[in-house]
Amino acid sequence: MKHPALPLCLKGSRVTWYRPLTIQGVHELRRLHPGAKIVVGNTEIGIEVKFRGIIYPVLITPTHVPELNKIESTSTGVSIGAAVTLTRLRTFFEEQTKTRPAHEAQLCEVMLAQLKLFAGNQIRNVGCLGGNIATASPISDINPVLLAMSAVLTVGSDQGERKINMRDFFIKYRVVDLQPHEVIHSVFVPWPRQNEHVAAFKQSRRRDDDISIVCCCFRLLLQPQDNNKWLVDEAEFAYGGMAVKSVLTPKTSAFLKGKVWDQAMLEGAYKTLAEDLPLPPGAPGGMIEYRRSLTTSFFFKFFLGVTDALSPTVDSSLVSARDKSAATPFQRGPSRGEQHYQINKGDEPVHEPIIHQAALKQVTGEAQYTDDIPDPRNGLHGAFVVASKAHAKIIKVDPTKALAARGVVAFFGPSDIPGCNTVGPILDDEELFASKVVPCMHYPLGMIVADSQQNAVEAARLVEVEYEELKPILTIDQAIAADSYIPFHHIIKRGDPEEGFKASDHVIEGEMRVGGQEHFYLETNGTFVMEGEHNELIIYASTQNPTKTQMLVAKILGLPANHITVKLRRMGGGFGGKETRSIYVSAAAALASYRLRQPVRLILDRDVDMATSGTRHPFLGRYKVGFTKEGKIMALDLSLYADAGHSFDLSGGVMDRALFHSENAYFIPHINVSGRLCKTNLPTNTAFRGFGGPQGMIICETWMQRVAEFLGKPEAQVRELNFYKDGDETHYHQLINDCRLPRVWGELMQTSTYQTRRDAVTQFNQTNRWRKRGLAIIPTKFGMSFTIKAMNQAGALVHVYTDGTVLVTHGGTEMGQGLHTKVIQIAARELGVPVSSVCISETSTDKVANTTPTAASVSSDTNGMAVLDACQQINQRLKPLRDANPNLSFKDLVTKAHMERINLSANGFYATPDVGYLYQDSGVGIGRPFNYFNYGAAVAEVEVDTLTGDHHILRADILMDVGDSLNPTIDIGQVEGAFVQGVGWCTLEELVVFPNGYLFTRGPSTYKIPGFGDVPLDMRVSLLSDAPNPRAIHSSKGVGEPPLFLSASVFFALRDAIKAARQDEKAGSKAEWFDMYSPATCERIRLACEDSFTAQFKLEK
Repeated sequence: MKHPALPLCLKGSRVTWYRPLTIQGVHELRRLHPGAKIVVGNTEIGIEVKFRGIIYPVLITPTHVPELNKIESTSTGVSIGAAVTLTRLRTFFEEQTKTRPAHEAQLCEVMLAQLKLFAGNQIRNVGCLGGNIATASPISDINPVLLAMSAVLTVGSDQGERKINMRDFFIKYRVVDLQPHEVIHSVFVPWPRQNEHVAAFKQSRRRDDDISIVCCCFRLLLQPQDNNKWLVDEAEFAYGGMAVKSVLTPKTSAFLKGKVWDQAMLEGAYKTLAEDLPLPPGAPGGMIEYRRSLTTSFFFKFFLGVTDALSPTVDSSLVSARDKSAATPFQRGPSRGEQHYQINKGDEPVHEPIIHQAALKQVTGEAQYTDDIPDPRNGLHGAFVVASKAHAKIIKVDPTKALAARGVVAFFGPSDIPGCNTVGPILDDEELFASKVVPCMHYPLGMIVADSQQNAVEAARLVEVEYEELKPILTIDQAIAADSYIPFHHIIKRGDPEEGFKASDHVIEGEMRVGGQEHFYLETNGTFVMEGEHNELIIYASTQNPTKTQMLVAKILGLPANHITVKLRRMGGGFGGKETRSIYVSAAAALASYRLRQPVRLILDRDVDMATSGTRHPFLGRYKVGFTKEGKIMALDLSLYADAGHSFDLSGGVMDRALFHSENAYFIPHINVSGRLCKTNLPTNTAFRGFGGPQGMIICETWMQRVAEFLGKPEAQVRELNFYKDGDETHYHQLINDCRLPRVWGELMQTSTYQTRRDAVTQFNQTNRWRKRGLAIIPTKFGMSFTIKAMNQAGALVHVYTDGTVLVTHGGTEMGQGLHTKVIQIAARELGVPVSSVCISETSTDKVANTTPTAASVSSDTNGMAVLDACQQINQRLKPLRDANPNLSFKDLVTKAHMERINLSANGFYATPDVGYLYQDSGVGIGRPFNYFNYGAAVAEVEVDTLTGDHHILRADILMDVGDSLNPTIDIGQVEGAFVQGVGWCTLEELVVFPNGYLFTRGPSTYKIPGFGDVPLDMRVSLLSDAPNPRAIHSSKGVGEPPLFLSASVFFALRDAIKAARQDEKAGSKAEWFDMYSPATCERIRLACEDSFTAQFKLEK
């Protein structure tokens, strides 16, 4: 039964929400409440409320007002109600394209193109057109279309209606011609006329679900002339992202009027566009050269598209065949993939592709995470009070106003800590709450505790802080200039580099810069702390490091470790970001719970998490490399600098791994590599998948690429020439044996048809001027182990119950990587029971003590061996009974064992043998850092739009050596996930810090991880077959980190495409080396594809 809608009025403590049913009702409410906000989807107001702390006392929702929700099509245009959702609008235009004549259907196609790229389905389902217009965003995707089409708004109030042309509606930044009592009723958009051409363009950091960098719409009316010529009768161009509002280009419109539509008018149009769209250095949004070059590049695309549409009524020489592809939008078809792996029989269920044990719970929403633990009746919530300066002395912190706010229970600062405020995972160089000096912006100064998270967050903003500002250091270059380093300087040396340079035919020098990366786990850092008896605390934490959490919380509270228990069932992702940075969240909540004797929950909002928890380390590498005329590397001198942030954290280990991987897969007879940690006033950077290895390897591959280009030799040939082989020693003097890299390389070259595709790429680039393809193959050799000896150990506790079921607890943590699933397979195989009989409930420090963090991709190796050890102990005890009763089921056997008083529980332990490395001042260290190596290679093929910097990954072929995989489908998932995460690292994910130390990229609206449109169109993943590894559990190898660097194949394929574009621009001259830093964003790609469009706007450095 359908019930009629009723007007609603919902009153809260701070906000009243109205839902009128008539336009008169809307007008009356606006008259009574002139400052009331009109809300349909809450896609803008919600952001202002959450992130800016704005409270709007009255909200009016016109979702049930018929006049505002109708779409009417007439012979002259279409009238769209202001409350029509973008999804309804999209459906309408899809239907109209089927019936409208071709010239009118252009409007449908333009609107559909912009709506397709406008946010995501969830936003389009609730967001409305009127809200998009009234918000007046200068980077709106839709407003330039309405401007160019000369759309007309109807606005109204209780005093009547009026019409406003869109060209007059936008006054200045976020200010429109709308009186306080007025409401947008509708917008009328005329259909394009005969001989009118309309097109829209948009460029953003990520193709899907991203805001514009620059967007525009062109409308052009042409009149036919004799001799296959067309005159411009009318031109209206509108741009977003080029000023504080969407703007028209009056000088260009005037210039084009009466001009013949041909190549001759282009240069004049480029000049007037530059005058219409000035963008001074330092303008908000940055990317000055890039944004300005897009304005003319888009117009050139429009010119090509219109000229093609006029064919054959125009001179065919107007556009060359090589130019035409620039006008054709890339049509992405459905992605496809292949997965190839071997299942080794005989050790079932080990080596079988068993489903992830939590997969079904995760997709149904039944899997519980830290914040899913129900609140007890006396539960409280915390929120950090964070610094608003990047570097400053703290004069005073005054929580008086916050303590008087609604629901607030307490404020805790440095003086409230009963134990030690200064702690750290390795060095005690961080404070839980800053006491005297702020080391970076958003550093915690204290914490507010309240009866709800919302109350705590709002009250935290009320804490008043007085500072004395100090000059911050925010970049590696600033740190080097100021000699600002953390005391740490490690060197690895072999041979005599100076002699190696003398023996070289050529020597080159240069530098490579590598950006950071946000972890962007789905579950932010969070913890829930409950009080036990006698000062005991139980901490439920989203952490990779329960034991370190236990120890540091105990130190901060001045309690013994046995009073602190840390538990977790699973994390919603970690990627290294929860190895140490999660500890401080747990410590703050534990402090509040301990002092108040009540449960306390502290869950960080995404923006707070991103602003406080650090990232992958940005790196600078300065290299000098000597090589022969054949391409053999003779000598390398490399200086690495990492941005550690304000404290040591794990930066020493990150730099060490970068030094260990600074030669990637290549034997270099004479080498000297050194690493320094730059101290900056930024959040301390921390572990991230790969742990410094990817940074060291991409710097290595940069100079290797440069050697090949210098010699004019195929890159793949030069790389292969320098591969390690069995019997070689690394620069840290570890013997290479069972080197599978030549086999991996050879197989991948064959299965990927690399050479055939190389020829096809060359052919494509010869026939296309503005679209270029690139191809690259990149190897990896990744060392597996913690390089600190003491960390290569693990414990486990296995219980067998008399019903034949098994409960396993081990020191590793589950963060989605499938560790628990693999451990269950190991236990099931050893005890001879089905996997359904084995359960892992949680990781807990009161079950397995003194654990190492789940990191370094060796958790299956170590924890699996510990569980195996425990199971073997139980089997050894059961052996006499089993021998005497060979036909008993496992259930009956363990029942009988219990009756015989045989212990059915065991504590397992494993220590990885022969690992550990100590640096020496001489550069020749002591020990063996790695247990074994993972080998892999990837081929990537890309297509680049050189006019915009946009690109697509056409295909990726990956071959990875993971030994005899414990679970091939989980391992392939790890390979695929690592590769795509790596694609984000080296192409999309750019951290932007303002000159005052403010992190701009602090949420999904400004920081872009790969989306569906960034996945390779064709992705083929294979695990190397017949490749057992004798140095790990069941002949397997770890898999989490090694594949990530293979995404660099995309980076170097992009470079290959850019090189082709630059050769086109400088035809006949030798290609020169150009520096391209990571990530290869659309801006960097476009500006590297130097041409007349970029030259017009090039700024002096």
